[in-house]
Amino acid sequence: MVDLQTQYTRLKSDIDTAIGNVLQSGAFIKGPEVKCFERDLAQFTGAKHAIGCANGTDALQIAFMALQAAPGSEVITPSFSYAALAEVLHLLGLKPVFCEVHEDSYLMDASKIESLITDKTIAISPVHLYGQCCDMEAILAIGQKHKLYVIEDTAQAIGAVYTFSNGTSQQAGTMGHIGTTSFFPSKNLGCYGDGGAVFSNDGVLAERMGMVANHGQKVKYLHEIVGINSRLDTLQAAILQVKLPHLRDFEARRNHCAGVYDSELGQIPGIQVPKRVANSTHVFHQYTIKLQSHEQREALKAYLIEKKVPCMIYYPTPLHQQQAYAQNLHMELTENLCKQVLSLPIHTEMEEEQLHYICSTIQEFFKA
Repeated sequence: MVDLQTQYTRLKSDIDTAIGNVLQSGAFIKGPEVKCFERDLAQFTGAKHAIGCANGTDALQIAFMALQAAPGSEVITPSFSYAALAEVLHLLGLKPVFCEVHEDSYLMDASKIESLITDKTIAISPVHLYGQCCDMEAILAIGQKHKLYVIEDTAQAIGAVYTFSNGTSQQAGTMGHIGTTSFFPSKNLGCYGDGGAVFSNDGVLAERMGMVANHGQKVKYLHEIVGINSRLDTLQAAILQVKLPHLRDFEARRNHCAGVYDSELGQIPGIQVPKRVANSTHVFHQYTIKLQSHEQREALKAYLIEKKVPCMIYYPTPLHQQQAYAQNLHMELTENLCKQVLSLPIHTEMEEEQLHYICSTIQEFFKA
């Protein structure tokens, strides 16, 4: 699904130098590269504050711990997503309230949010799935109307740009009260281990998140609040600082792949290619098609595997049907998507020959 080795080979000289500098310095925890990367990441995204942490799940936990919400408080979020957010909410004694998504963009449906708000609701947490932004103008307006926090999960959409109706633009993760992201190796901006970050334009929340990530302390050994130990280590920060200036190139390469897929698969009856929403750019963390039925999806998946074409299902089971987070809900669109979506390989090092082989294999399947 991704080719991390070839990307490393292309950037090898700079990455090896960065790693070597850290090894020489011995500053493996909170070395100067961490602060430099946080500064550069904030500058790139336009956020006033960016704080590195150990991974994307920790980023979510840090964000919600910083809100200091009472146990039992509710957070509205999509069920069609990875489990990390629901996991964090349960660990903190909060309740995910699952929202439907759009059947063509797979993104949280803002028109369904207000009916889910109760007197226990404290936040809306949109997930910018697959690489493009949810309808943030509508979500922010609902949040402001009901005095709710907006916490963005931008693990799959770092660098995506949302344009508001007044013509202004902001990047994913910088529009709500807090944004979170992951630097898992397969992400668009990935390190060579685990890593994550939180963003905020609110100085008070940013300070609190920095404390949460550092055992609840601003000054060593003075623990003002309950925190956790979640640090972006210096080696990973050094690697990310090398890769960050290439992120727009990574995005362009992924969009090229998506364009080839669109051109060669878009005319096949039975395949729905990814919809581009009007207000957001797409950075294509995943290229996800939708088939007409579960049976067709499973048959195509088996055929691709037989032909040595990698493919993945993101995600096969909705969160409201997972044993750990089960709720007695019927969410038709989400449940159908889990039976119909299939993600194809997309990454920065794909060759034309690989792309056309994947497309021709899918075309052959539909001709059979």
